[in-house]
Amino acid sequence: MDFGVVLQTNPPAARTVQLSQLAEAHGFSHVWTFDSHLLWQEPYVIHSAILAATRRVTVGPFVTNPATRDWTVTASTFATLNEMYGNRTICGIGRGDSAVRVTNGRPTTLKALRESIHVIRELGNSRAVEYNGATLQFPWSRGSELDVWVAAYGPLALKLTGEVGDGFILQLADLDIAEWMITTVRKAAEDVGRDPDEIAFCVAAPMYIGEDTPEARAHMIEQCRWFGGMVGNHVADIVTKYGDGSDVPAALTDYIAGRTGYDYNSHGKSNNDHVDFVPDEIVERFCVLGTAEEHIAKLEKLRALGVTQFAGYLQHDNKEETMRVYGETVIPALTPPVTAKR
Repeated sequence: MDFGVVLQTNPPAARTVQLSQLAEAHGFSHVWTFDSHLLWQEPYVIHSAILAATRRVTVGPFVTNPATRDWTVTASTFATLNEMYGNRTICGIGRGDSAVRVTNGRPTTLKALRESIHVIRELGNSRAVEYNGATLQFPWSRGSELDVWVAAYGPLALKLTGEVGDGFILQLADLDIAEWMITTVRKAAEDVGRDPDEIAFCVAAPMYIGEDTPEARAHMIEQCRWFGGMVGNHVADIVTKYGDGSDVPAALTDYIAGRTGYDYNSHGKSNNDHVDFVPDEIVERFCVLGTAEEHIAKLEKLRALGVTQFAGYLQHDNKEETMRVYGETVIPALTPPVTAKR
């Protein structure tokens, strides 16, 4: 299993770069950042600084979208970063959430998402592509490599992911929901003749290392309750479209009934005051909290379901200590030892 961190590009940008360096030092393979250009600083500018300050980690948005960013510009950004720093970029993409909703926009259609994935991936891999009736290719790009991982929740988005995605991003760590979604993506891949084992499966959720006491547990839950609110935005769309009687797991839909509103200006913040509807049980199910042993136990179960990467959100007050414990204990426990060559 690989491990990533998910950061917000809050000022100062140097702090984001510093946390990325620390993540690399502790053995994380990926550094992801939010992509909402109004709520946070421009991620791709900071990605360039992260890549310059590190040697090994792969860097990308978590996630970008086809609505607020021109597809060819997005592809050009990745191809340029790959030329500058080696092939160390990755594209996480979805229909759009905070980046579009903060301007009273709407997520893109699945048709537009599918088309954007194709255009970005072809151009990002130094290949030609048909776009708006023209054949496009970056004449300056040689040997660029770019995977496109798709963030999805609903049945049709999961189907699309299995059909065209290099990877699947699931932004919650509930075991039952993860099993259903991974199975759905794998089946969609098989139905179109793809090998599902070639798809990366990334589960992302807040990770918080804390002591085994009631007080510590309560603090961890409060620090991560925002995540249930963020996930609730996607779940609300699914419930509206498919209804409560769909094959979407009840664990994903039941808690949304208490949701009355959401302020995107508090999106992704531990002090979000619009998430009182999220019960403690949902925070526990959706996040990875507790001692190192608790983290290892849950991540082992996710790995058994087919998860190939866990990406931990660090929007809380214990960033450095959580990364330290992961580097010293959690990551080694879930990483096979390197066998010396004779």
